[in-house]
Amino acid sequence: MSRTLLSRWLPRSMASRVYLIVFAGLMLAQGLSFALMFYERYETATNVMFDTVEHEVGTSVAMLDRLPAAERRDWLSRLQRDNYRFVLGNGEPGAPLANERARGLVDRIAREVGASYRVRADVDSTHQGRYQVHFTLHDGTPLTLMVTPRGIAPIARWLPIMLAVQLAVLLGCTWLAARLTTRPLTRLAEAAEAMTPTADGPRMSEAGPTEVAQAATAFNTMQERIARHLKERLHILASISHDLQTPITRMRLRAEGLQEGETREKILGDLHDMEHLVREGVAYARSAHGGAEAPVRMDVGAFLESLVYDYQDVGKPVALMESVAGAAMVRRQALRRVLGNLVDNAIKYAGAAEVSAKHGEQGELRIAVSDRGPGIPDDQLDLVLQPFYRLEGSRNRDTGGAGLGLAIAAQLTRAIGGALQLSNRPGGGLTATVVLP
Repeated sequence: MSRTLLSRWLPRSMASRVYLIVFAGLMLAQGLSFALMFYERYETATNVMFDTVEHEVGTSVAMLDRLPAAERRDWLSRLQRDNYRFVLGNGEPGAPLANERARGLVDRIAREVGASYRVRADVDSTHQGRYQVHFTLHDGTPLTLMVTPRGIAPIARWLPIMLAVQLAVLLGCTWLAARLTTRPLTRLAEAAEAMTPTADGPRMSEAGPTEVAQAATAFNTMQERIARHLKERLHILASISHDLQTPITRMRLRAEGLQEGETREKILGDLHDMEHLVREGVAYARSAHGGAEAPVRMDVGAFLESLVYDYQDVGKPVALMESVAGAAMVRRQALRRVLGNLVDNAIKYAGAAEVSAKHGEQGELRIAVSDRGPGIPDDQLDLVLQPFYRLEGSRNRDTGGAGLGLAIAAQLTRAIGGALQLSNRPGGGLTATVVLP
């Protein structure tokens, strides 16, 4: 429970958390150091004041005692200090002195001047915090010492400036520490997101601190192993699919030589399904290498018009509903294969397709292929992008599909640096959106 509350109050990003924790710790340490310095300064100033004040008071009382009575008042201002002053007379009405530190000071003063001055002390009732030390000079004249305890001496003018400079340095060092600590994690996340089956994702730099270099080396090794495993899997799939074409062709030729009848038609139908599955298997294996094509700058609007017109020329009900102006860097052939696959899928299951394009909020290119078919249940929108996954009810299993159409489109889109998103349309139908950075 405490961890949940702590996570709720802490920032979400690692950099902000490191910055906050380090800065708070340094500020706490700085505050404690500053408080200890002020306390030590206060104690030192107080001890110095109390260690020397009795000698100064004793000297001043002795001097006033020896001066003529007419000259004593003129010397009072010269004997005044920041925290005490002399007054001729009995002073103000007083109360018993209870402060231990003040009583200790009075005792030291009494010992310094001697018993002949009849030293006594009380608290000044008219001024809070001030106390009085009374003396009787040898000629009988009363003399009062007004003591006003003061706190620590005022700080120097340059001290606030230095504190501000220290705070700025503290902020800068904390920011730098947080940035250096979290930058490798950011690069690791970026490299993980950029991983592709063809292993053409960026390799992490293995320079820097030992821990960062070890993590980068481990990630690069993992990326190579995963890519090698995926390449081997795709190579096996492509090899098997390709090698099956020859025996399937021989079987077709032999089946065509059979006498006309129901058995012959069933065999030819099964061979046709096998050929379709083999072709899609080869297409799926090849789709992983779509990123190998060099990107070119092209007019997106003209490209989509050409794609739609090609379908319309052969009588397919495909319409361009919305387009964008301007050029973009894309892998033309791979993108055409993806969109062609999606359009064919829409025509196959809905009878018609609608193509549209626009720019997203972050400037990304979004090309959508929509239909008014049966759609896909929301809980299976991600599953249909997996190889050989077929829906049980919403798609017709008699259409000859092998469950690779959308998987091929999704893998080829990832290979060219994009993403394929599926969503159901209001009023029925499916929208497949290709998002390109």
